[in-house]
Amino acid sequence: MIDIRSLEIKEICELSEALGEKAFRGKQISEWLCRGASSFGEMTNLPASFRAKLEESCRISGLEVLRRLKSKDGTQKFLYGLDDGNAIETVFMKYKYGNSICISSQAGCRMGCVFCASGKNGLSRDLTPGEMAGQIQVTQALCCGEGERISHVVVMGTGEPFDNYENVRKFVRLINQEKGLGIGHRNITISTCGIVPRIADMASDMPQVNLAISLHAPNDAIRRGIMPIANKYPVSELIDACRSYAEKTHRRVTFEYAVTKGVNDSDECIRELASLLRGMLCHVNLIPLNPIEEGALESPGRKRAEEIREMLESLGIPATVRRTLGSDIDASCGQLRLSQSSRDTI
Repeated sequence: MIDIRSLEIKEICELSEALGEKAFRGKQISEWLCRGASSFGEMTNLPASFRAKLEESCRISGLEVLRRLKSKDGTQKFLYGLDDGNAIETVFMKYKYGNSICISSQAGCRMGCVFCASGKNGLSRDLTPGEMAGQIQVTQALCCGEGERISHVVVMGTGEPFDNYENVRKFVRLINQEKGLGIGHRNITISTCGIVPRIADMASDMPQVNLAISLHAPNDAIRRGIMPIANKYPVSELIDACRSYAEKTHRRVTFEYAVTKGVNDSDECIRELASLLRGMLCHVNLIPLNPIEEGALESPGRKRAEEIREMLESLGIPATVRRTLGSDIDASCGQLRLSQSSRDTI
């Protein structure tokens, strides 16, 4: 059956005509999906006969709320169940500039970064464009009041977006549609651990979308110990690809750097990081590590992260320390999904 969430509006209009209805019915269906509709029965302005035809040939990829956690800072985290029994995570955050959402691109992850809970149980499967877009549609319906909307999207939840590149690319088209969610390219960020060839693809396919790199180390010796992807793509190759991206798109690259005690937080590491990035249109987002269960890594604390920020800026590299949101509700990638899996196996 056709997953109607994965179709662009023009494709839904074509489907409507193929099923014997006017094209404008496709726009009505899209409006319902944007409101978080989970069944054709909810689409009351469609003829009953048309809804019956849709039920026979199409489906709306399901997102069942398995758990919903609310932080004292307003952050909300969802564990959504998929139609096949897999579970994914979505985080809703409120900022001064608007409502933001962090979505998952895969059920699980095969990258194996040691500081991240997302890959502890490996990769189950890729998400469809509709399952990614559905996270925004359903969460917006649950979290936003009248006149509110989600305006910023980060693909930084469970999974590696570049490992599911074609579906992520269509997802970006889906949410950018003017008559759909209408989220501008410059309000979308895709984060990757560094699948180098896809950086050039993104520069060509989605030049206005923001690129974030999970770097977390200034050299191969450290990076290979915490991120297996570094065994395939060395730091020098990754940085060269980022420089090419910035030069081609004129867009700033954000480097995520999880500050980890005794691993990458020494003054020597920070000077090496500054040297590595010097001259590039970039920004470093310092993240005080959020430790996970079964992990041996520790955070040096926010104070040390602020010291590193000052040091980087003195060396000419723009940097900020990420505002910590949702720490009281397991808001780091994979933590809620992992805890759910642990309960299921008890």
